[in-house]
Amino acid sequence: MKNTALSHVHEALGAKMVPFAGYNMPVSYEGVNAEHETVRKTVGVFDVSHMGEFLITGPHALDLIQKVCSNDASKLVDGQAQYSCIPNDTGGIIDDLIIYRLNEEKWLLVVNASNIDKDWNWISGKNNMGAEMRNLSEDFSLLAIQGPKAVEAMQSLTSVDLSEIKFYTFEVADFAGIEHVIISATGYTGSGGFEIYCKNSEVEQIWNKVFEAGADFGIKPVGLAARDTLRLEMGYCLYGNDIDDTTSPLEAGLGWITKFTKEFTNSEALQKQKEEGVKRKLVGFELTERGIPRQGYDIVDAEGNAVGNVTSGTMSPSLGKGIGLGYVPKELSRSGTEIGIQIRKKVVAATVVKLPFYKG
Repeated sequence: MKNTALSHVHEALGAKMVPFAGYNMPVSYEGVNAEHETVRKTVGVFDVSHMGEFLITGPHALDLIQKVCSNDASKLVDGQAQYSCIPNDTGGIIDDLIIYRLNEEKWLLVVNASNIDKDWNWISGKNNMGAEMRNLSEDFSLLAIQGPKAVEAMQSLTSVDLSEIKFYTFEVADFAGIEHVIISATGYTGSGGFEIYCKNSEVEQIWNKVFEAGADFGIKPVGLAARDTLRLEMGYCLYGNDIDDTTSPLEAGLGWITKFTKEFTNSEALQKQKEEGVKRKLVGFELTERGIPRQGYDIVDAEGNAVGNVTSGTMSPSLGKGIGLGYVPKELSRSGTEIGIQIRKKVVAATVVKLPFYKG
């Protein structure tokens, strides 16, 4: 089990540590509901240093990214980021990721921790154009400082105006006494804030200064359990749950990051799928009775027939009701459609709703 550069700090804070994607990670400190509320109302800090970072450089860097990713990275200018996915050859998704354009010949790909080796091998295998690739995953740390008070609480730590870093843009700047860190606004919680990419040797200094600067704003450390409830309230996909090697980006509602203005892996088959229409769709649903939907539970139609599975589910701390995502036949995907969730021996009534669940 690998540790992040801050694992000893989390343990000293009394975090409940769990194995996650090969890392020893904090799942919670004082409890998921309290931590969730901290991010929704003030400011919380996640250590997400388990995430993977690949640096792609050289005159053919963009060519490689365009070949392996579904979105059109040629639209980016320096300082912009983009959500995308890596399609496989059979209609599924190898991973979802964020692409950062540092300059015309320097790009950062941020991938999911559990897929670092898989992604690296896949992208390397497609690199017949001579792009230079470096895997920085073991050397870099990542903090997500999230919540409506994040900008105000952290402004004293940097010379850049944090309020000017718009969603899906970033700055390379000074932060907490460290030069040349990436400060980005690509958050996964729906409550604003930003992320700090730095070297492992720098992250403890940054962590300590972040908590000093945020002391008057109610800042707290937050674990992976609240990260999951926060992202689910926004209807954001989690790789391994809602998307995987068998789910098409079009089925998953990710048509908006699947651009047929260029060729990429399996683009022809995905374009055909778009023209013919998908047979199933990922939907959000809310329970209309008491219950908590969990991953793997059956979704049933009005006649009680199993028609799909819950891919993510929880009791929403913000809404006080059971919510979830799951794949259903296209004809059951419209907002307002009544479905059921098989929770043990009981079918609990639910309704398909428009995402996000949490409107803020």
